Amino acid sequence: MNRRCLFRLLCFGLLVVGASYAAAQESQNQMLDRQYQSAAAQYEAGHFAEAEAQLEKLLPYAPKSFEIHEMLGLAYASQSQDSKAVEHLKIAVQLKPDSGAARTNLAASLVRAGKPELALEQFQKALQLEPQDYDANHNLGEFYIQSDKIEDARPLLEKAQKINPSNYDNTYDLAQADFLTGHIAAARLIVQSLLQRKNTGELHNLLGHIQERDSKFVEAVNEFQTAAHMDPNEDNLFDWGSELLLHRTYDPAIEVFEQGAQRFPSSPRLQTGLGLALDLRGRYDDAVKAFLAAADLDPTDARCYLFLSKAYGSSPDQAEDVIRRFRRYAELEPANALAQYYYAMSLWKGKQMEDSSLDMQMVESLLKKSLALDDKLAEAHVQLGNLYADQRHYDQSIPEYTRALELNPNLPDAHYRLGQDYVHVGQKELAQQEFAVYQKLRAEHLAEEDKERAEVQQFVLASSSNSSSKP
Repeated sequence: MNRRCLFRLLCFGLLVVGASYAAAQESQNQMLDRQYQSAAAQYEAGHFAEAEAQLEKLLPYAPKSFEIHEMLGLAYASQSQDSKAVEHLKIAVQLKPDSGAARTNLAASLVRAGKPELALEQFQKALQLEPQDYDANHNLGEFYIQSDKIEDARPLLEKAQKINPSNYDNTYDLAQADFLTGHIAAARLIVQSLLQRKNTGELHNLLGHIQERDSKFVEAVNEFQTAAHMDPNEDNLFDWGSELLLHRTYDPAIEVFEQGAQRFPSSPRLQTGLGLALDLRGRYDDAVKAFLAAADLDPTDARCYLFLSKAYGSSPDQAEDVIRRFRRYAELEPANALAQYYYAMSLWKGKQMEDSSLDMQMVESLLKKSLALDDKLAEAHVQLGNLYADQRHYDQSIPEYTRALELNPNLPDAHYRLGQDYVHVGQKELAQQEFAVYQKLRAEHLAEEDKERAEVQQFVLASSSNSSSKP
């Protein structure tokens, strides 16, 4: 065979090998594409673990595939595996940095991973890439709402509303932002308009808050009631009962909170709300039981202990149960001045009512511990003064009363007890001054009603769930 023929033969052989390799490569690409499509179908069907397994097998063959990294990140995110989701979504953004959607997906995973500052950066970059995109505006606006940056959220939500006025979620968020920023009339108009398109319990609940803010009590109650009937979830029942409670409609409030507590027996705020309504209605024994139930559901919730301490003062029959809860609270919160104070007072009340053999030194020790933790706790100074005065140690009780009144001069009992102590030590002129202040303060009983309402309002506001996103 001459050299020309040999060369042609070699060339033919190379062509054959090249064609075979190309065919094999095309076959492999088709196979990988089928596997990717299968993984995508699993993901769309909600079979996230199956999609994840298929994508992990594909990744070594296409380590720089934007599509594989993005879908794998989303599959992990759907299974609450946030660290893995962030890892792959970061790579997706690196592979395609001009994709607003990719940055939004990464931002959402960063939020769930507890990295809000990094999430904000990605949401902002997504908006920079696509300033006229509905999702980019809405997502950043919603992020601001969740971060309690309502003023920053409002213009973004307004822009998203102009881009897509028919979207329910953004319209609801905009109404909420208007409400929280004091644009009450605008918020009401949006909600009422949205109700014509979609009649939901959450819209009636939001309208209830709007009407309450606008001092339209009857309308607010009706909206909260409608919301609770349409969707009897914990939030709606709590808001309905709270609205009745705020306006001293105690019997209906008791009924709503009782229904709520039966439906959601693991809710401490519903039990506390029930206890408050019962206490304000004068049903002190039942109130104490409700507060005890709330304390068992959440042993570190300071709110129920405040109200339990007051109800216990009017209903001492459950002393053993109350003392046990306050002892637990003091043990769980050793650095909490109020926890030590409540425990001391529960022991003292138990001694007074049951004539127990309790050593009063323990009460004194707890009161001193409370003041060591917070010297500005006026009530503890008053009670320590009472303890010393009962023992006729006026040289110790007078400074305690004096300190309490420096912290809070509007304590009638402290003025009265200080006046008594001045009588005992022969300071009659000072005693008369204190008795005069006492009489004046006792006459101003309306202030006590205002204080009671303020405490109820504080409980209602503090107990609203998702406070960053709910009124």
